[in-house]
Amino acid sequence: MNWKTAYRSFYYENAPEPDDLILNLAETAMLSIDVQNTYSQISSDPVEAARWEPFRQRMREIVIPATRALQDAFRAKGVDVIHARIACLLEDGRDRSLSQKKPGWNNLLLPKDSKESQLIDDLAPKPGEIVVTKTTDSALTGTSLRLILSNMGIRNVVMTGIFTDQCVSSTVRSLADESFNVIVIEDCCAAGTDELHQRELEIINLIYCYVISSQELRHIMGL
Repeated sequence: MNWKTAYRSFYYENAPEPDDLILNLAETAMLSIDVQNTYSQISSDPVEAARWEPFRQRMREIVIPATRALQDAFRAKGVDVIHARIACLLEDGRDRSLSQKKPGWNNLLLPKDSKESQLIDDLAPKPGEIVVTKTTDSALTGTSLRLILSNMGIRNVVMTGIFTDQCVSSTVRSLADESFNVIVIEDCCAAGTDELHQRELEIINLIYCYVISSQELRHIMGL
């Protein structure tokens, strides 16, 4: 099964295969979402730590190496690598969106200069690369990213990052609404569980984006 037939939801179960992807390097950028230090920390609660171990394992063994390799391949071709992170401008987080103030796991207080809010070393931006800071799930609605991409002549956005069913999905939908062509790289993303990851890819595929593997993308783009 390849990208044209994989990740089919009920709505697209019998839809025809999409056309071949043609991605002009000059009109394409890679966007990495929220791979920050806070999500690599291990809980002091052993039960909670065990619950999140499958996610951490996927990040260590699949997502981070695949994303780094793809970033380096894009850089070698002169394709822009862009980064987004969650961080508030005020220490008390009053500038956060409502979704990041609600009680529960998504209640994030990440001041912009804190260690927890920084992108992990393995995927840190190179000098001169764009980093947008957001207090929303979507990297588009919470920043000037739409204007930046438009000014750069970007039409195709290659998406990586976490979490598939939250900030990645929100950004994908926002980009699609602005008529960007979005490609989500399956092995460069993760959700809290593999089931959530799989289901969200099925939901967004073909209507908001195309879901493909990093290997398939490399073949398509000659990376």
